[in-house]
Amino acid sequence: MKKKYLITGGTGFIGSALARRLLKEGNHIRVLDNDLRGAKARLNDISGQIEIIEADIRKPKLVQEACRGVNAVCHLAYLNGTEYFYSKPDLVLDIAVKGILNIIDGCIKEGVGELILASSSEVYQTPAVIPAGEDVPLSVPDPLNPRYCYGGGKIISELMAINYGRKYFKRVVIFRPHNVYGPDMGTEHVIPQFILRMRELCAKNKKRQIRFPIQGTGEQTRAFVFIEDFIDGLILTIDKGAHLQIYNIGTTEEIPIKQVAMEVGKYYGKDVMVVPGKPAAGATLRRCPDISKLKRLGFTPKITFKQGLQATASWYDKNIQKIKKQEV
Repeated sequence: MKKKYLITGGTGFIGSALARRLLKEGNHIRVLDNDLRGAKARLNDISGQIEIIEADIRKPKLVQEACRGVNAVCHLAYLNGTEYFYSKPDLVLDIAVKGILNIIDGCIKEGVGELILASSSEVYQTPAVIPAGEDVPLSVPDPLNPRYCYGGGKIISELMAINYGRKYFKRVVIFRPHNVYGPDMGTEHVIPQFILRMRELCAKNKKRQIRFPIQGTGEQTRAFVFIEDFIDGLILTIDKGAHLQIYNIGTTEEIPIKQVAMEVGKYYGKDVMVVPGKPAAGATLRRCPDISKLKRLGFTPKITFKQGLQATASWYDKNIQKIKKQEV
């Protein structure tokens, strides 16, 4: 059955991709965002086919109005990007806590029975078991470290959704993205940062070998999932996910960060010599999800890291002038 969806954070990287896919499947889409980190330009190709509400998720009345008349809410509005964890932890938490409260209140008051919540792999920080399943303990290792504002806000969001979900919702489903990447994902994450840094270094150094500075030793690993594969997994979660259940979405292709730097170098025809630097305080050494639960719904990642990286780097190459204007 086709539905009317509200997507909060719908002008963001993941939100806009989700809006496009749900629209393609014949659903009616309403987006709420204030473009704090998103950009309406991401929706230019479908702007005439969807509703776009420019509003702050922290404003209760506006959120309730946005919930009116929809069948389901996909709550993605948040402030992500590692640099914000350290520089604006109060804002991260303000958006996290007020956002989930307003969405739950808006859904209850407007009779919306279905809530799909975006959580994060940051909720469990450094799990004892890798690949990490949905049942690993959640943690805030050090409340004095501003990094954990992000994971802490997501833990609060999960607890709110689950416990209000028992009483007020017909269906609450939570998904945990694991290192999603792709074209037009902004500049605050490791892959676009590496791409843009490599471009700058290549412009200054015509030699084959490039010295490439990074945080930490580069031995840290992540399992990256390309946006198209991720959205496939998210649609399965939305369509088939069970009430009060949590689903990891990602891949099990665990890659050291230094290898990411080397692969970016290969794209630009360079041999990379990684230069280790000071690691970010609180960053986990390994992250890789167990996606068995999602696979049982039919999920199979199709795009290799090399393929996804090429598509991503190509987009940043073609749009470098637009990116520079946005950063001014």
